[in-house]
Amino acid sequence: MSESSSPSVAASGTASKKQADLQAQYNDYKSTLQQLAQKIGELESEVDEHKLVLETLRPLPDSRKCFRMIGGVLVERTVVEVIPALETNAKGVESVLQQLVKEYKKTEEDMKKWQTKNKVQVVQGP
Repeated sequence: MSESSSPSVAASGTASKKQADLQAQYNDYKSTLQQLAQKIGELESEVDEHKLVLETLRPLPDSRKCFRMIGGVLVERTVVEVIPALETNAKGVESVLQQLVKEYKKTEEDMKKWQTKNKVQVVQGP
């Protein structure tokens, strides 16, 4: 009789391993999405800061002194020197932000396909 109980124990072990694998994959997707969302939030803040600084500097005279942090060092520049650099940085940050948003959407889509393929339903506790 021990031989007949052995396959059910093996099947039970396989089922729980599959469930653990599915849970690990789900957790990986959720973790990735959370990290992407956090980075997107940080970059959105950075874009807003760049816009605010540019809006503040544009009406000022070109020869007015301003200070800029470059590599942890505060350097003195003029408004006319700083504005182009800020505009370039803002465009770069916006570009990275757009890429991260696309990556987030793709990962979210992949997760939904994975859930459908594996017939995974998310159950949230109380």
